[in-house]
Amino acid sequence: MTEASNLVAWLRAAGEPTRLRLLALCTQREFSVSELTLAVGQSGPRVSRHLKILCAAGLLTRLRCGQWVHYRLAQDPAAARFLQALVGDLDPADPLLVSDRGRMRAAGVVPAADPTARARLDQALGAFVAASAGAGRAASALVVGVQHHALLASAIRLALDCTAIAHSRRAAQAAGAFLRREGLSCRILCTGSADEPVGADLARSGAHYEAVVLDRLAQQTAPLSSWLSAARQVLASPGRLWLFERHQSLGASEGALPAQPLARLRQLLDEAGFACERLSPIRAGREQVLAAVAVPAWAVRAASVA
Repeated sequence: MTEASNLVAWLRAAGEPTRLRLLALCTQREFSVSELTLAVGQSGPRVSRHLKILCAAGLLTRLRCGQWVHYRLAQDPAAARFLQALVGDLDPADPLLVSDRGRMRAAGVVPAADPTARARLDQALGAFVAASAGAGRAASALVVGVQHHALLASAIRLALDCTAIAHSRRAAQAAGAFLRREGLSCRILCTGSADEPVGADLARSGAHYEAVVLDRLAQQTAPLSSWLSAARQVLASPGRLWLFERHQSLGASEGALPAQPLARLRQLLDEAGFACERLSPIRAGREQVLAAVAVPAWAVRAASVA
């Protein structure tokens, strides 16, 4: 049960049109002040005042990510129940809410369609890595792509020493904030572009890692073949590769996962010099992902000869 004083405070905070719109937006994911300002079409100071009221009431929380401050819905169980009932009763076709989402999309800031499914997917990715890790820990691991934090955490636990590559400053800051909250240790390097998956400096350094994890679930312009080539250069001999790829990028259709994308992914791994040990579809809501574990093909051939 919730105390009446808390309910009154929440109702006062949420009972204003702009603040209600801000809460509706934050059900999608975390947002910075500038993103929320752009969405509701108001000045930064005005939006900041509304956010301050919502935080003071305990409906939003502030997360510092490097130089940025992000806002997300409160995690307190009672407040979460209140917010679920409040926002769940809103009509998504309301003209104001439609306009807010339209301004977000026009600026390239696209909220996740289903935050619950997104969280389930993140957990499933991390569970796949943990389940296929085998006994013992690798000496070193490289994680390329840091947008899925449960996956990043599982990858960190693969090895005694971990390095992660972020392809944007914001992704690096968000991952760093997550690691600090969870008490995890990992060096995060930022390349600024997924066109160079591991970055030129790291590629030239000659560093090698016993475990390499490729998280390609963000929108990509560089082809999978270039990522696999980069992974082959930095994967130790022997070593193991984990790969996560959207099944749509391999020619799959909506609905059930067909065999064609699975076969295509296996073919691409083979062409890049890898032998696939495990290949599995992962699905959470509308999110459909292909997950693979592979090793250098020469290691398989050597083992068969021995």
